[in-house]
Amino acid sequence: MTARVPARWIAGAAVAALVVLMAVDTEYRTAETAAAAAPATFDPAAFGARNYEAKVVPAIKQSAVDLPVLLKALAEDKEAAGRTYGKRQGTGPYTFAVKGRGEAGQARSGLLPVTVEGVPPGTRVSLQIGPAINGTALRDAAGFITFGQFTNQVEYADAATALNDELRATLLKSLDAAALDGKEISFTGAFTLLTPQTVTITPVEIS
Repeated sequence: MTARVPARWIAGAAVAALVVLMAVDTEYRTAETAAAAAPATFDPAAFGARNYEAKVVPAIKQSAVDLPVLLKALAEDKEAAGRTYGKRQGTGPYTFAVKGRGEAGQARSGLLPVTVEGVPPGTRVSLQIGPAINGTALRDAAGFITFGQFTNQVEYADAATALNDELRATLLKSLDAAALDGKEISFTGAFTLLTPQTVTITPVEIS
């Protein structure tokens, strides 16, 4: 006659086996190893320092088109000009890398007006000189920075702000805008097309 094993013994043995299996399968981590394995937090300042001078400025200089040439092309066929000279993601406005030469005016409200020969009549051209630098033109005109490289829209926006901060800390930190009034200057930079009649350029070079 076979002895009957109490049900509570069977249940106890099953629990014990499960505990052993969990212990074998569990990887124990110290606080240090857990922190190292966690996804890295995006550091906007580090992103700007790493990319602005080494990558963004050279990319914009390399692809910059003469401003009068671009504005003429935009007047003829805005969409074709965008495809030829601009960069964009999705269906947003095109952003352009441009260069030009003209006579600087009196700086006011963070903008340096420039009279550029050859642009269509009525076109107002200005350079952002701070202290506030607005927009995402540097990020978007560089051509190699895409939304997919970031975790979310906040990081993507922070990347643009970080590049603007680097511009302010490098080129604009020592710029004497008042001394440029009436002088012939050359510039390279980027702008996002909102209207061809108002061109507000974020510069990466002024000379």
